[in-house]
Amino acid sequence: MSDFFNLGWGIYISAIALLGIAFCLWLLWTQRAWLSPSMEEQESSHVWDGNITELNTNVPRWWTVMYILLCIFALGYLIMYPGLGSYQGMLSYSSAKEVQAQQEQINERLAPTYARFREMPLNEIADDAEARAIGQRLFLNNCAQCHGSDAQGSPSFPNLTDSTWMWGGKPEDILHTITEGRRGIMTAHKGVLTPGEASDIAQYVRSLNSLAHDQSRVPSGKKLFEQTCFACHGADAKGNQLLGAPDLTSGNWLYGSSEAVIVEGILNGRDNQMPAQKNRLTEEQIRLLAGWVWGLSNSTAK
Repeated sequence: MSDFFNLGWGIYISAIALLGIAFCLWLLWTQRAWLSPSMEEQESSHVWDGNITELNTNVPRWWTVMYILLCIFALGYLIMYPGLGSYQGMLSYSSAKEVQAQQEQINERLAPTYARFREMPLNEIADDAEARAIGQRLFLNNCAQCHGSDAQGSPSFPNLTDSTWMWGGKPEDILHTITEGRRGIMTAHKGVLTPGEASDIAQYVRSLNSLAHDQSRVPSGKKLFEQTCFACHGADAKGNQLLGAPDLTSGNWLYGSSEAVIVEGILNGRDNQMPAQKNRLTEEQIRLLAGWVWGLSNSTAK
């Protein structure tokens, strides 16, 4: 709960937790009068059918004491551990720290296994059976959620098994991508282009890939492309790996190749981010992972 970004949510959760304890104590205090009713009060309780009597039976003292102790325990817990909004607790405990400590222990146990690959070139890692097996497991545990278990990606997540790379497909490029992460931003042009003009550009781009298009609109789309898109994608539309601008002639589409999808991207832009793994994986793990990914489209190993 200490991870809330909005102060209001922290106050809201804290109020619920403290009010719940306060209500329990208030209930015990206000009802103390009938916890020990006299025998006369019991005998004068409601009677039905002449012989069925509802008695105000005493609440066992252990029950009351138990609830008081539970309230004390709850207050102590909220003081020692994070449970009051952004308050970290006196012990500064967090599940994230616990997971990190466990991960460090695991990495220490696996260090001898990784040692052999510390200086091994990535192309050799891609051709080493043991390294590939470890790299694949690392991929399935850390990357498959986005890129798929077969590494062929999905809409907005690139296919890692082909030869098309937005940021470069050399071993050192892949190593940098995994280590530092990437962020690709496609600028929105809805303030510059009309939907009709964006549609003309889409027709031109689709023509570069031999997709169905309106040939009469291609010249206009090409002119608009050269005016608004060439700075990132180049005059030939082959992209720029330094910027992460994709090659629009390769036939590989991150979001889809339909006219509607292309027009949406032109008008509203795109913002896609690959998270850095340097704080989650060791250098050896990143090297094994990079070697395995590079080997998907480059390794000659059988």
